[in-house]
Amino acid sequence: MAKKYNFDFLTLKNNSKEGKIIFFVTIFLVLFGVVMVYSASYYFARRTYNNQYFYLIKQLIGFILGFFFLNVLRNIDYNKLKKFGLISVIVSAILLILVFIPELGVENYGARRWINLPGFTLQPSEIAKFSFVLFASQYLSKNYKEIKNFKNLLPILIAGTIFCLLIILEPNMSITMCVGLIMLFMLFVGGISFKHFLLFCIPIIILVPILIIIEPYRLDRLLAFINPWVNPQGEGYQLIQSFFSISNGGLFGVGLFNSRQKYLFLPFAESDFIFAVIGEEFGLVGCILLLSIYFVLIVCGIKIAIKSKNRFGAYLASGIIGVIVIQTTINIAVVTGLIPPTGLPLPFISMGSTSIVVFMSAIGVLLNIDKQNNESIILFKTDKNFFSIKKVKAVTQNN
Repeated sequence: MAKKYNFDFLTLKNNSKEGKIIFFVTIFLVLFGVVMVYSASYYFARRTYNNQYFYLIKQLIGFILGFFFLNVLRNIDYNKLKKFGLISVIVSAILLILVFIPELGVENYGARRWINLPGFTLQPSEIAKFSFVLFASQYLSKNYKEIKNFKNLLPILIAGTIFCLLIILEPNMSITMCVGLIMLFMLFVGGISFKHFLLFCIPIIILVPILIIIEPYRLDRLLAFINPWVNPQGEGYQLIQSFFSISNGGLFGVGLFNSRQKYLFLPFAESDFIFAVIGEEFGLVGCILLLSIYFVLIVCGIKIAIKSKNRFGAYLASGIIGVIVIQTTINIAVVTGLIPPTGLPLPFISMGSTSIVVFMSAIGVLLNIDKQNNESIILFKTDKNFFSIKKVKAVTQNN
């Protein structure tokens, strides 16, 4: 008579240095951002709101909420997010439409980018970037075998185009460019043919100058980028003040809280141009160290994507890191005058509660991918006279 055995399973979690590094780097960047937001904003906040801690409090609230969602998402199996890909795109599109509804959408500096909710405002375009990454990851992992066929790319192209159209109508060209680049990045990671990749790049390259020309203020910004000194009190003012701020910092900076450009000289010092204040207070050395920290986060994220057990995890991790790389690059390029001025926050650091919460939430998902990568399944086989332990390798899935 054959023996009957009882089997039990135990999951062991191995330590991952990439996950630990990303967690602590993220917390450092956000807390550093809280300090820098206060440094860059306290004078403006005191004059405008009679409260020098106004932006500091908002940023701290964003950090607390972001930390909460980071820890929630790092403990939820990322594979469960797959079924929310299409839903997240639909919800994000609805939120992007709501900004145009009077009394609900908030207009600031001629743009309607926020939804006014009880006690806080929400910027849907920040959510849309990662919703698109989730949808693209889910779709690519399911259809990776047919991705060379043009018609199978249409769902991703349609979703990305809808987002870009809704965001450019706000208007917000910077995040429109960001979403467009993310779309190309996800298609590239998904393995589209080089012919199709060029086919998508050419219209985007043509469309950018058209969008600049049809809006006079964008054309003015382009001319200011080419030579900001032509109109130093107009469109060239912000870029010139950014140059002054960075040059004042020299090699080691003027010291924390000692920036002079934040005294109403540099517009948006606490948000889009906070890197200029960092350059002034910490100098070239401080900027290089900050960029090195971003580089460490990006490298660790790439390693997590490579180690992923399935395509969905690999695409999702790649997309999250892709957003960070694209947005950080654009922000710093603008502040240093490498591309025309456009408003885009520096990830984890710039003022903006929605941005902080969304980016920290994305890091939570990335940490869960890393957590799933490092789980080992142990099989126990037991009976009255027998006991053994066997390590079973995780099965790599295709999607």
